[in-house]
Amino acid sequence: PTDLRRTPRLRGTDADGVALRLDAMQDRIIVVSFAPEGCGAPCEAQQALLREVQAGVNVTPMREMVTFLTVGPAAEGWDSTNWHAISIEGGIPEAVDRFAALSERDSAAPMIHVIDRGGRHAAIFHGADFSHVNLTLYINDLTNAPPPEPGILDRIFEVFR
Repeated sequence: PTDLRRTPRLRGTDADGVALRLDAMQDRIIVVSFAPEGCGAPCEAQQALLREVQAGVNVTPMREMVTFLTVGPAAEGWDSTNWHAISIEGGIPEAVDRFAALSERDSAAPMIHVIDRGGRHAAIFHGADFSHVNLTLYINDLTNAPPPEPGILDRIFEVFR
């Protein structure tokens, strides 16, 4: 778990050309993963695990509160109701680096970032060596918690948006 008020900026477009911005989705829980071309088996394993998480989330009322974003090319097997493959401004490697800097681990394993309602960076799940149930339960906990109250810095930064 993390508890960072500031999440790195992430803006891009989905396959339909619709603009997506993390800061515009603060009423939702966002699960962000990066699957750049050439990542190979580690990203494939992680994306398969995330599809299981999405399936677990989508059979519950959480479906209306959670959005899954994959930064990279679209893949098969996702429920497009609450999943988007996005291409991002500035390129994938730069975004991967910005989000990887939030982790204290020195690992090349792909990361899953969980953004709580209100834009708070809430967790990082590394690789695919965990049960999909763990991430599903973590998301469930976030859906049942009230959104965090904005702090003084949040209010100040809101003025400049």
